[in-house]
Amino acid sequence: MKVFMIGGTGLLGCEAARIFIERGHQVKSVALPPLPEGAPIPEEMEIIFGNINDKTDEEIKEMMKGCDSFIFAAGVDERIEYPAPVYDVYHKFNIAPLERMLPLAKECGLKNAVILGSYFAYLAKERPDMKLTEQHPYIRSRIDQENVAFSYADENFDVAVLELPYIFGTQPGRKPVWVILIEQLQMMDKFPCTFYPKGGTAMLTARQVGEAIVGAVEYEDYAKFNHKRAWPISCYNMKWDEFLKIVYDARGMGSNRKVVGIPVWMFAMFGKKIEKERAKMGIESGIYTVGLAEIMDLDLFINTNYCFRDLKVTEDDIRTAIFDSIKLSVDAFEGKANLIDMKGE
Repeated sequence: MKVFMIGGTGLLGCEAARIFIERGHQVKSVALPPLPEGAPIPEEMEIIFGNINDKTDEEIKEMMKGCDSFIFAAGVDERIEYPAPVYDVYHKFNIAPLERMLPLAKECGLKNAVILGSYFAYLAKERPDMKLTEQHPYIRSRIDQENVAFSYADENFDVAVLELPYIFGTQPGRKPVWVILIEQLQMMDKFPCTFYPKGGTAMLTARQVGEAIVGAVEYEDYAKFNHKRAWPISCYNMKWDEFLKIVYDARGMGSNRKVVGIPVWMFAMFGKKIEKERAKMGIESGIYTVGLAEIMDLDLFINTNYCFRDLKVTEDDIRTAIFDSIKLSVDAFEGKANLIDMKGE
């Protein structure tokens, strides 16, 4: 099998590429330079450097020639802030590329596609009463992304969206997304305890995401789901206070830091302050911070059978993955490491 991937040099795409190659498959990827220094990019992967959005349809079809599967392991997540309307940025990087690539993939005879999405889309579908797509541009964009992707599914073209939760793991030379957490927590270091929401989250390691991508490509029963399936992804479910104990241990502060769960109204009050500051700067976040209070209070857990049973993902050391992610994030926050930022590939 030959795989055509957008974002194959990123943290997640690189893991998938390595596993595909280990299983005897070929991988071709379009990726933005530069490569992070020291990253374990598989030598066997064919890399085409450049912005896929700058390529003509004919150039893209030439790249796809002879391929069997399309992987979209790129885009931007909810941490982005941008002048309003921020939804337009999500459409540009997460939706518009699929509107262009998926028809070309079908025209070139590819058999399936796997798109990396968000577990916020899973939550929005599970809890319509929360009206998440009305509050949060990012969540609306992820639902729209799924709908666009599934519109191209048919008996000759299977489409999967992996609804990914929190992901831990490092890639040498690349800045982790968790630097923002370090920025938030260090503001509370002067207090005797940390105030945080009471809920929890689904999570997995970067390696496990790579296995899930490969598993989604190799899955053979899409016909039972009308050739399209959104996979809620989780290998571990953890409460925030348990997670933060690992974070503080990685920060060198020990694992006994007291974490006090706060009510929704208190987090929402903090969110109002953040939204006022954003408004003054003329920027908008994909997740409305006031509404985030209700989300963070949930145990946003997902049945692990989707990963372990259906996608054949294997166990990993989530605590070590969290620890290593935080350690590198601290180095990045303190300017001790020269790292490449995540990009909307």
